[in-house]
Amino acid sequence: MKRRDFLKLGVAGIAATSTGIGLPAPAAAQAKMVLKATDVHPLGYPTVEAVVRMGKKLETATNGRLSVQMYPSMQLGGEKEMIEQAQVGALAIARISVGPMGPIVPELNIFNLPFMFRDDAHMEKVIDGAIGDELLKKLSDSSANLIGLCWMNAGTRNVYNNKKPIDSVDDLKGLKIRMMGNPVFVDTMNSLGGNGVAMGFDQLINAMQTGVVDGAENNYPSYESGQHYRYAKYYSKTGHLMIPEILVFSKRTWATLSKEDQDLIMKVAKEAQQEERALWYEREKESLKKMVEAGAVVNEVADKKPFQAAVKPVWDKYGAQHQALIQRIQDVK
Repeated sequence: MKRRDFLKLGVAGIAATSTGIGLPAPAAAQAKMVLKATDVHPLGYPTVEAVVRMGKKLETATNGRLSVQMYPSMQLGGEKEMIEQAQVGALAIARISVGPMGPIVPELNIFNLPFMFRDDAHMEKVIDGAIGDELLKKLSDSSANLIGLCWMNAGTRNVYNNKKPIDSVDDLKGLKIRMMGNPVFVDTMNSLGGNGVAMGFDQLINAMQTGVVDGAENNYPSYESGQHYRYAKYYSKTGHLMIPEILVFSKRTWATLSKEDQDLIMKVAKEAQQEERALWYEREKESLKKMVEAGAVVNEVADKKPFQAAVKPVWDKYGAQHQALIQRIQDVK
């Protein structure tokens, strides 16, 4: 038996005892249930805090019958492991990037395209509206064995490295930059002249320490909370990606819940979508301040048009079959 299959069987067994899986649905719905939740980020991070608050609302609304136990800071592994555990029911709730879901739900890859959104306001209008709801449903109806609960803000992603500031596309040439594990991201970095390296977030610090990569790309809070400025002090505002994130629920655990509990979880998740947003903007300000105080060299990129032109092959490759959806996104005002 392969090690991964063995682990899946093991975590499935854990799931059966911790979330009521294996009981008939009505019995499971009445039992006290502790929903395991996880995130790669630490306590206090906006996405983590939003789920913690969501759990408190569930506990209050059900008189303690439903509650959430949060495992932050990659305690249950990186996003790849989180997704696998949610799929088999070993955990109930995970905050994941859209990136890993793109290969499963091709339409989600549209959110992964570089320079897709004009700004934060545009992105929020899209995920708060019909398009956002449709894509969550596509995920829920897919073979991923996950229920899409809501979206969460994740800011703008920028490049950082240990060599030099990035002011032009030419500055990226030869730099090994960690990207999330989706071909669209690796292709994006390669089209910009860098060397995109697919890698889990949980592997990044060691990779920067050992020189496997020269840096990565991410938003202010991830860079700051992970103390990545210690290994890659040059942070350049390339703004090449603005990708909302998804809060997902294990479909296996979902099937054990009553319709009333499912509706309640959906309700508090939609509230969490808005609460996380407010937390996010506050955290961005704090993180930028802390980055600079810690010695990070932060620079604006004066002209982004060459960056946008360089990634046209990525749009052609991944967006050609979804032109109607792209047009709908671009038409959102």
